[in-house]
Amino acid sequence: MPPERRGPSVTTIPDTKIDRQGRGWYKRNEIAVTPWLFLAPAILFFAVYVIIPIFQSINLSFYNWDGLGEKTWVGLDNYVQLADDPAFEVSLWNNVKWLVFYLLAIPAGLFIALFLNQTVAGIRLYKSLFFFPFVISQVVVGLVFSWFYLPNEGLLNGILGLVGLGPINVLGDPTLATYGIIAAGLWPQTAYCMILYLTGLNAVDPEQVEAARLDGAKGWKMLWYVIVPQLKPATFIAFVVTIIGALRSFDLISIMTNGGPFGQTRVLSFYMFEKALAEFGFRMGYGAAIAVVLFLIMLVFIAYFLWSMWQEERAR
Repeated sequence: MPPERRGPSVTTIPDTKIDRQGRGWYKRNEIAVTPWLFLAPAILFFAVYVIIPIFQSINLSFYNWDGLGEKTWVGLDNYVQLADDPAFEVSLWNNVKWLVFYLLAIPAGLFIALFLNQTVAGIRLYKSLFFFPFVISQVVVGLVFSWFYLPNEGLLNGILGLVGLGPINVLGDPTLATYGIIAAGLWPQTAYCMILYLTGLNAVDPEQVEAARLDGAKGWKMLWYVIVPQLKPATFIAFVVTIIGALRSFDLISIMTNGGPFGQTRVLSFYMFEKALAEFGFRMGYGAAIAVVLFLIMLVFIAYFLWSMWQEERAR
């Protein structure tokens, strides 16, 4: 019996046009949609915990509310009271002091980073010592400096005694207490700026540095015209973080003086807490008005930072 003859095998080629039309919407737009799916949880959390509370605070600032009973519409009355509130004026001026003196962390961090950006024996130990303030809690920083400033047993007065100067009560003096707290805050903030600049120094172009040396640049000229311009991204981040840190200062004040003496170390965030949530507070609307003022101050800086970033993107 002759073998059965089979025809040539036929390979079926799928119709790609039909296949594309038959796919679901997600498959057709996978490349465009997938990044947004990864961003969705962060956007949701940001909206729930940042954007919505901002509008709720603005709305609440037009009411008088104790947090439990019915809210009473008062319009701009909370803001009118702020204008005549001496404690609010003190808090506002203290925030200005924090903004001005807290910026000292940026040049201090830069010079420490330049010192640590060397390959010498024991440099890792020095780096660890300078990193230490950044990794400890603000509460611990507040306690350490409270002990440092003690009128009789504190290290500061011990040092002053060695040079023949009398003891001073830094945290008990209304004129010195705010500056003492700012000094405590500068310790970890300088360490943070130092870390940013150390990262930036690793990205400095060595060819530009060598070319500048061949042209005779050294010392301050090398730093100002060659190194610092290449550290602009690190400086920008350090400036943003330092400004925001100065405006949201709360924990050090709470630990070291609790707003005293005589309310002279209050800042807006602490005064807001006192009015809205402290033991004798519960003026939610008034506290919300303080929060709105603090937000508007931050908004000025945030708008400037965003505008600067937009200008840089346009220039590229």
